[in-house]
Amino acid sequence: MKLHSRHHTLLALALLLACVIGCKYSTSSSSSSSSNTSNDEKKTTNSSATNTSTAPDTPPDIAGKYNVTGTNPDGGGYKGSLEVIPHGDVYQFRWSAGNQSDGVGITNGGVVAVAFASGANGKGCGVVDYAIKSDGTLDGKWGYWGTDESGTERASRTGGSGLVGDYDATGKNPNGKEYKEKLTVESAAGNLYRFSWSNNTEGLGIKQGDNVAVGIGGARCGFVAYEIKSDGTLDGIWGGYGSEKTGTEKAMKQ
Repeated sequence: MKLHSRHHTLLALALLLACVIGCKYSTSSSSSSSSNTSNDEKKTTNSSATNTSTAPDTPPDIAGKYNVTGTNPDGGGYKGSLEVIPHGDVYQFRWSAGNQSDGVGITNGGVVAVAFASGANGKGCGVVDYAIKSDGTLDGKWGYWGTDESGTERASRTGGSGLVGDYDATGKNPNGKEYKEKLTVESAAGNLYRFSWSNNTEGLGIKQGDNVAVGIGGARCGFVAYEIKSDGTLDGIWGGYGSEKTGTEKAMKQ
């Protein structure tokens, strides 16, 4: 009887030990699984945070006073000052460099395009700045001196190659009214181009990379196309209607 009782006792201890080992393994496995699940969730969260797109850069602030140096189309140099004053969607440009000039400017990405005239006002002068898209479409903003709001214009090429050709243009005036026009672009000298709209408006544009800035208003009005540098400097090329030569201008904030 004692042997039989001992046998049963040993058997019970063996079963108890197996149960303890089995429960411990189950707990460890569950803990490991829970830990892996937690890590996977963290990876997913981190991946989502990494892929979140950042907000677009804000438009550059070009308002302020500048010191300018430049060259005239005939090669002569000049120095002076420039004040850029915000007016709604556009900017007033006021130069004092030997004589006074006044103009209107619009920003389009990293470019500011300006039309100007000699004297205290630039009445009658306007400017268009187009981004040249990969399919040849011209996507533009425009403004006129004395008007605080800008308009938009999109011109789709119907004939020609490069920038030169015929376009169907649709746009919106500053008052919100939509319009349609025909546009013809012809090559002038160098990187200059003549723009003619079917409403009898004409302009002269200068192309830099995938951008073309166009001054409107006839012989009285000149134009400038500035690249806005990361340090706020305005690095420009300028010219006038009827001239095949251009000058340069660099404006540095005071």
